[in-house]
Amino acid sequence: MTSPKERAVAESIGRSIATAVDGINALAACFAADQVLARSLVDAVELIARRNGRVVVSGVGKSGHIGRKIAATMASTGTSAYFVHPTEASHGDLGMITSEDLLILLSWSGETVELGNMLTYAKRFNVPIVSVTSNSESLLARNSSVAITLPKVQEACPHGLAPTTSAMLQLAVGDALAIALLERRGFSAQDFKTFHPGGKLGSQLLLVQELAHTGEAIPLLPLGSPMGDAVIQMSSKGFGVVGITDEAGKLVGVITDGDLRRHMSHDLLLETVDTVMSHHPRVIKGSALASAAMEFMQAQKVTVLFLVDDLGVPRGILNVHDLLRAGVA
Repeated sequence: MTSPKERAVAESIGRSIATAVDGINALAACFAADQVLARSLVDAVELIARRNGRVVVSGVGKSGHIGRKIAATMASTGTSAYFVHPTEASHGDLGMITSEDLLILLSWSGETVELGNMLTYAKRFNVPIVSVTSNSESLLARNSSVAITLPKVQEACPHGLAPTTSAMLQLAVGDALAIALLERRGFSAQDFKTFHPGGKLGSQLLLVQELAHTGEAIPLLPLGSPMGDAVIQMSSKGFGVVGITDEAGKLVGVITDGDLRRHMSHDLLLETVDTVMSHHPRVIKGSALASAAMEFMQAQKVTVLFLVDDLGVPRGILNVHDLLRAGVA
């Protein structure tokens, strides 16, 4: 940094990051040492998992913004959740909450006035509350089925007023609850794909069989075929490769452009595929993730994979360009 102003800015940024790290470390240390905090988090997961309804998240100000993120993360990882603003709840949206649901209420002080009507409603209709506060003696904590009390930490704001580190701790706890619920339910990558069909994440969750070429598009020849047929297959199918199968239809070899160059001679076309093919074809299952196929191709330094079933019979072929077109990279 060349100027005093730039150095001051850099120092400010460094302090904020260091304060954030200290806050997360304090939360981790508290979780490890404080059985009350650990117990409350586990109890919250169990309570949420046992409910038949949805998780309704609410909070005001920065806690509200964090609440929206927590609800979104839960909804995308198998826990039906949505956010309700306390003010809107007081003007009719309380009707969205049923006795089968569960409330997650966020308030650093635990005394947020706007949450009062939601507390009253929850008590009236026996809707359990999981609270996230820093004050175990607050009105909110004392009226919760499970009270998650976070350690009091220093805010990055030099005046100690703008919620910064505290908001990050709320978010960390919300993410921890969502992931614990995901793992408890055995929420799989395929389940994740159901909720993320679009965008970069959706492309990463595509299956190999969804992108592969099948049927007549697969370049295949049986053992004993002349190399002339192999060259025709490689050219006409457009993959620069041909798979070789045995009498049972199992893929036992592959011929690539590289194999042709290594065996180039005047009588190459007079030979059979048996003498030219590589005996260890690179294969993958159709149920594998497309992202795993890309990783495998890069590791093996190949651009084409054959899809085989449990018996080793080829059921498709996948080119690296298929993955790139789908946005898998």
